[in-house]
Amino acid sequence: MEPSAAPERLTTVSASRSPAARWPVLRPWLGTAARLGLAAVWLIAGGAKVGDLGASGRAVNAYQVMPYDVAAVIGAALPFVELALGVLLLVGLATRLAAGISTALLVIFITGIASAWSRGLAIDCGCFGSGGQLAAGQAPSYLPEILRDLGFLVLAGFLLIWPRTPFSVDGWLAGEPPVEGDDE
Repeated sequence: MEPSAAPERLTTVSASRSPAARWPVLRPWLGTAARLGLAAVWLIAGGAKVGDLGASGRAVNAYQVMPYDVAAVIGAALPFVELALGVLLLVGLATRLAAGISTALLVIFITGIASAWSRGLAIDCGCFGSGGQLAAGQAPSYLPEILRDLGFLVLAGFLLIWPRTPFSVDGWLAGEPPVEGDDE
């Protein structure tokens, strides 16, 4: 064995174990986890509100940023939008579009919560239920809600960049799930 061959072999072995070398293998599975995780968020959020659309409208109205009639319509429509996003992400159909709409909604939600916090409102965000005004003496939990939604925003952002994942309709329509190193 030549003395120069050993260092080259070590470099090749080390490079194959580097995070950059593993990324093409991990990325599709991280995308699948992001897609299914975000789908669960939307399905749970929409499912929690769809049974009482009036309460959903009151929760939107509690933010005090639009007239009651507009808030009631948005509140009544929001659970169906969330459920639709959840189903699209669950099956992996129009994933980039669903991630884009998710991103927009999450930015609106984060902005709304921050606005309520900065204006001193004492409300429940209504993200996973009826929401609305809190009882006297009950403290809102704005920071954890914002941080949670920022985490969901990271999932949506990941799917905006890498929407094709294993076990998705998008992948099957393209011929099959993406292969290692498939960067869209």
